[in-house]
Amino acid sequence: MPCRLLIVTLATVLLSGCFAVMTSQAPIATSYGISDQQKMQAAHHWLVLAEHEAHNMLRSPALSGKALFVEPGEDVDFARGFESLLTSELVTRGGFVRTEPVNTALVDTRVQVVRHKDRDFVRAPQGALTALATGIAVATIPYNHWTEPALALIPAAVAGDAYSGSWLSRSNTEVIVTTRVTENSRILYSSSNIYYINSGDNDHYGAARSIPVTDQW
Repeated sequence: MPCRLLIVTLATVLLSGCFAVMTSQAPIATSYGISDQQKMQAAHHWLVLAEHEAHNMLRSPALSGKALFVEPGEDVDFARGFESLLTSELVTRGGFVRTEPVNTALVDTRVQVVRHKDRDFVRAPQGALTALATGIAVATIPYNHWTEPALALIPAAVAGDAYSGSWLSRSNTEVIVTTRVTENSRILYSSSNIYYINSGDNDHYGAARSIPVTDQW
């Protein structure tokens, strides 16, 4: 009997502990699944975006047969460069582009620079820690087994060549690039894309807008 009473008491304590663990006075923050976001670091990347937008615009049924005028953007590097690149891509792909906004649909690009000031921890890419640990382990092998320590650099070099192209430094600055085509106050086409940029490249895109992120509501 005392043994049964002890078991019941123990089960009650454990069960109450489970209830305490599974409750919270406020919602618990969870992370999104791992996703990719490209990083703009060269004028060539502006060309890639211009190719993408020109391709989609000329395939849009709403723009079929319409003359287009690419409006000048802000007096910053990205706006000037993207205007020229987009115009070239539209013309190259057979688009009807005019030099004056007369009887045309207007193409404009808007850029918003977002700088996060209080971003929390960002998890490393899947496999990064394993790759690092493996590299460290491989580097210690020659001191115990190989006769030539310099051979340890070979596996590390191979790994570096294979993966270094996809490793990017963390950035707290992003740009939202929206390309629209309008006619008579009607939006015929709209496409928005988000990219990371290097923080020192803010002036290429315009003024940055700081977005504080805190745990206070």
